[in-house]
Amino acid sequence: MGIYIHVPFCKQACHYCDFHFSTSLKHKSALVNAICKELEIRKNELNLPIQTIYFGGGTPSLLTEKDLKQIFNTINHNFNVIENAEITLEANPDDLSESYLKMLQSTPINRLSIGVQSFFESDLKLMNRAHNSIEAEKSIHLAKKYFNNISIDLIYGIPDQTKDQWIQNLEKVIELDIPHVSSYALTVEPNTALHYFIEKEVIPPVDDDLAKEHFQILIEVLKANGFDHYEFSNFSKPDFSSKNNTAYWTGKNYLGIGPSAHSLIKNKRSWNVANNIKYIKAIQKNILPADEEILDKTDRYNEYIMTRLRTKWGIDLNVIEKEFGSLFKNYAIKLITEKLKTNLLIQSKTNPNIFKIHPEALFLTDGVSAELFMLKLNTQ
Repeated sequence: MGIYIHVPFCKQACHYCDFHFSTSLKHKSALVNAICKELEIRKNELNLPIQTIYFGGGTPSLLTEKDLKQIFNTINHNFNVIENAEITLEANPDDLSESYLKMLQSTPINRLSIGVQSFFESDLKLMNRAHNSIEAEKSIHLAKKYFNNISIDLIYGIPDQTKDQWIQNLEKVIELDIPHVSSYALTVEPNTALHYFIEKEVIPPVDDDLAKEHFQILIEVLKANGFDHYEFSNFSKPDFSSKNNTAYWTGKNYLGIGPSAHSLIKNKRSWNVANNIKYIKAIQKNILPADEEILDKTDRYNEYIMTRLRTKWGIDLNVIEKEFGSLFKNYAIKLITEKLKTNLLIQSKTNPNIFKIHPEALFLTDGVSAELFMLKLNTQ
């Protein structure tokens, strides 16, 4: 069981980002109050102890000590949080001053996820990040004085980013002894500045072949340096895998708090309105401003396929039969057999019921997963 808290504020808009956020902090206090009230309203939705708390965004490192204390007091008053819960705060390098890190250390937060994205100035300027390359490295040196559980984000496939630059980014990870890396291909989302600049030929288009090459380098370099590639985008040293990430990819329930936050409770998925003012006004009236959908057996089967194939654990036919029935198991076997022939899937050497993405097809993971989905018409 986990709690995700969306903090929808940023100093400036990154060119590639399509998450919900505001660059105005005008309503931050009201938003924090609303987050706390939503936590109170929804305190009975999770009936097991909380194992992870994750502050995402946006930029959660814009929260003050007062903000964090208010949120943690509310959580502790309304939820049963286990003693060794993993509590993560996403942070931008330019926010991580020594005084701010000291403050964070005094809170229950025990893990930092730092949005470095790149150690090269040219990449950071192209993405319109708020920090520079010096701040990127300095923030990690400072953070390690106060936290040992640190993750950084890196982006690959950036236009004009060379192979050597990407390797240097990864060598910096090794040099700084960072125990966890989340790395994503730069994607062009509609209605973003990046999309506009590429259309106007201000920035070169994203090259899928370059992204694939960078992805293979990412795997090779980090594996050679003791990292476990436990999920498509996530790599960790022993004992440093993200419990929050792992819970999501293994189908655990989580409560999403804040504007645009998503929740999954049993077979119900819900998502809050992606508008700060509408969210605040609704919560003030004790109304949850959320839409929801009930996931039927086909939805849950497809979700299982999608999430588990992204992980090192793969999909298990025994689990499929137990959770969804023989119809789904037989359907999966038929499609898996086809993928084995084309070297898109491999069978586990230790358990014949488990299947994973072939190492040479990892970059195609999402596409392979989609081809194993069951269409609604198959279960009517």
